[in-house]
Amino acid sequence: MADGKEDPAVFTSASLPSDPRLLATVTNAYLGTRVYRDILHVNGVYNGAVGDTHRADIPSPINVRMTVPGAHSPAETFTLNTRTGTFSHVLQSTDHTATHQIYAHHSLVHLMAFSITIRRSARTTQPITVQLQTPFVPKSQDLDLNQGPDFQGAHYIYGKTLVPEVEGGPRPTVHVLWTPVPQALTLRGEEQERSWEFLTAVAESEEEAKRSYSDGLALIAAGSLHSSHAHAWAALWRGCCIDLDGPLPLRQALYGCLYYLLSAVPPQGNLGFLFHGISPGGLSNGTQGEDYWGHVFWDQDTWMFPNILLFYPEAARAILEYRIRMLEGALRNAQEQGYKGAKFPWESAATGREVCPEEIYGAQEIHVTGDVLMAFEQYYRTTQDQKLFREDGGWKLVSAVAQYWCSRMVWSEEEQCYHIKGVMPPDEYHCRVDNSVYTNAVAQRSLNFAADVARDFLIPVPEEWVDCAQKVKVPFDAEKKYHPEYDGYSPGEPVKQADVVLLGFPLMLPMSSEVRRNDLEMYEPVTELDGPAMTWSMFAVGWLELKEVQRAQSQLNKCFSNITEPFKVWAENSDGSGAVNFLTGMGGFLQAVLFGYTGFRRVLWDVRGCAVWGVGRPYNTALLCGHPLFPLLTGSCLSRITKTSLRFNPAFPDDINNLKVTGVSYFGNKLTFTITKEEIRIKVTESPRDAPASPLEAVLEESRQRFPLREGQSVSFPTAAGWIQRSFTKAF
Repeated sequence: MADGKEDPAVFTSASLPSDPRLLATVTNAYLGTRVYRDILHVNGVYNGAVGDTHRADIPSPINVRMTVPGAHSPAETFTLNTRTGTFSHVLQSTDHTATHQIYAHHSLVHLMAFSITIRRSARTTQPITVQLQTPFVPKSQDLDLNQGPDFQGAHYIYGKTLVPEVEGGPRPTVHVLWTPVPQALTLRGEEQERSWEFLTAVAESEEEAKRSYSDGLALIAAGSLHSSHAHAWAALWRGCCIDLDGPLPLRQALYGCLYYLLSAVPPQGNLGFLFHGISPGGLSNGTQGEDYWGHVFWDQDTWMFPNILLFYPEAARAILEYRIRMLEGALRNAQEQGYKGAKFPWESAATGREVCPEEIYGAQEIHVTGDVLMAFEQYYRTTQDQKLFREDGGWKLVSAVAQYWCSRMVWSEEEQCYHIKGVMPPDEYHCRVDNSVYTNAVAQRSLNFAADVARDFLIPVPEEWVDCAQKVKVPFDAEKKYHPEYDGYSPGEPVKQADVVLLGFPLMLPMSSEVRRNDLEMYEPVTELDGPAMTWSMFAVGWLELKEVQRAQSQLNKCFSNITEPFKVWAENSDGSGAVNFLTGMGGFLQAVLFGYTGFRRVLWDVRGCAVWGVGRPYNTALLCGHPLFPLLTGSCLSRITKTSLRFNPAFPDDINNLKVTGVSYFGNKLTFTITKEEIRIKVTESPRDAPASPLEAVLEESRQRFPLREGQSVSFPTAAGWIQRSFTKAF
């Protein structure tokens, strides 16, 4: 390691943060809490009507603090080990060590647990006692709780949420079983070491809660409850990791971001529950009035999803399945606003209906519908999972979104193009603007993707989709050679967060290097310095594209002011305000490394070898008024898309000597990239077993040299731009 032997994945402190919001979180895809908090949350369980809906508070039996009676003050440490997904509190005195471990079991997602271990460290025979502070009260502001009979030594409560999200909507019942916690535990004089383990099982059926509790008891009897959890985390890390030879704070930030994001994704295999997406603050937050109340935003689809897809397509699919289940709500949203198709809500919870407490965002920040479809497109291009689209509802969603965008556009006789009016762009400092460049571009991308899927499935493409995609206005100032944020935007107007810079990435709207640079330079100085944490990551990606490495690093360094100590919990804003455990910012930061330092891009090619936008056909006749790429977009690259590739084009700063990305998923393969300034090494660690597939190869951009990629073997070549493709295709 570049900065000595300190493990970048383990965060240790002698004290806790003064702000309890910044305590470490222990979550899995179903259950979550902050350590030492009196409530926990269940994925998808909300209480309250429409704009009042929020994660239902469930009383937490694992909110236990350990102390040692007596006048002496033992040495105290608090540690979050991201490798094992475990928080620990250690009290160490001259004659003993007491350890308190807390975790949400990663593979048995209905279980949370904690253990107390007392180990004698001196030759004494005096009993050693630790006290347990247990403020647990079986009450909730959101559940009508009842006490049930004990089960296998566990106490039992259950109850329904009080108010459905919409009239006639679901009111889930939550069942909680927990091991009673005594006020004290004692290591007897003849004992050298002893552990006590405590379970909490939570489920939406009595049967599942009891089964999970019984499974936990069996693991305790076998001495493998925590080890089974740690093994699940070890397998997760083996399948995906980013490490680099560089500054320790950067390495710690990466492990922290990955830990908190991976804590929120479903485990591999059968989930056993319906996954309800990821909110900006994760499952540890979202009570009434806190961290956007646990609602799901574009944050999931735009900022978190690309990282999850790169490593774990199965978990990415679960996110898309959530959106598919919310389609009926999205159809109702569009209908109520007078449009066709499906309009996804700015804030989503259990039904897909709009639950944003403030009407303006739900009505105007419509780019979220395109953001949802962009996630579907990325998944489709990466996996070629046609079953999701043909059989599991994906195509119905795709076509409904295309229908919505067409109904949302109006024809301008004056400009001879389609407009989208009265919207709020990602920059929320402005509202009711016309032709937000990001909104219009993501709408265009939606339509092109829908047309591509239709062609792949031999479904006739509605002419309206093609016409609207070709003729929607994407504002461009031909004189200044930059993209105005919307019609009437004046250079220098303050901007809240990343907006126009998202055209280059993740939208990959075709533009020259000059235009990309102009967009970055136009908006960087006017973007709110203390705004949302994900913003500067996207500026960093832009500068890395242009090989302005140090300028990129100066932008990425701004993110560190959002990372709090000691457990690397992110705050939404650099002054500590806003949401905490801000997964959105973490997602942006990870993208800056995963897609910035590596240059990874999912790129489509036509049969002549022209790289085009990830949508298929980005040409836009509304750009006739001077866009420098118009001849390219409307001429040489209009032929049918025939292949997709994973592009790489590394660029990273001088203080990073080596970057290793483990577990990159592509067409069912898993790859490891090891990149230095001199060499790229690629190894296929796993190939698909269930179906024959063409092997992969690496192609270098300049020389067109090809390197077959076979499972278990490595190839290396001098560091340069290139791509991964299926080897049956021609190297363009």
